[in-house]
Amino acid sequence: MQPLKEHIDFYYNEHGYMVFTAQYHLNRGNCCGNGCKHCPFDYEKVPEPKRSTLLAARQKQQEEGSSRD
Repeated sequence: MQPLKEHIDFYYNEHGYMVFTAQYHLNRGNCCGNGCKHCPFDYEKVPEPKRSTLLAARQKQQEEGSSRD
């Protein structure tokens, strides 16, 4: 496995936590089930009810983002 590259595979959030990007997850190839912020797999391995909560929050965020345009 290649070394991780900051701003491509991950970034640090305002609290200093490492956050994996969607690109990292795509390269990984599947959902890990942890509810990662940028999961491109629609949280498919996250158990309910957490999965539904995460999907609803993502939908709300996307709607708010598109209303600003």
